[in-house]
Amino acid sequence: MESAPLYWRLKRQKYNLIGTRCVTCGESFFPPRSFCPTCRRRGRIEEFQFSGKGEITSYTIIKSAPKGFEQFAPYTVAIIKLDEGALISGQVVQGTPATIGGRVVPVFRKMYEEGKEGIIHYGIKWQVDGTAAEK
Repeated sequence: MESAPLYWRLKRQKYNLIGTRCVTCGESFFPPRSFCPTCRRRGRIEEFQFSGKGEITSYTIIKSAPKGFEQFAPYTVAIIKLDEGALISGQVVQGTPATIGGRVVPVFRKMYEEGKEGIIHYGIKWQVDGTAAEK
């Protein structure tokens, strides 16, 4: 669990997929970085909003979930290459089963809750994009 101050500091970037992009070389980063590892001092970093759309590059099915996530098991966690280039991990929910090369889109879902009467945390998960096959 994260502290309330950290939660509020990261809220904008987590809910809106705000990362950074190096204007010099075009590489994009999520979570945001303050410098480009490729360009180093020559790089100029600026804030960038990702679309969230991407392709599954790898995935696993979690059958034995950690404490607090038992109600979601079994669930799929994937490495997603966003259309803008950055790699991000996340849970794949709904739609057809995940496949390597499958297209995904972001959806806003419940992540976890802090006890029966605690804060409910929401965030971005990914859904298999059924319309991708139609294009």
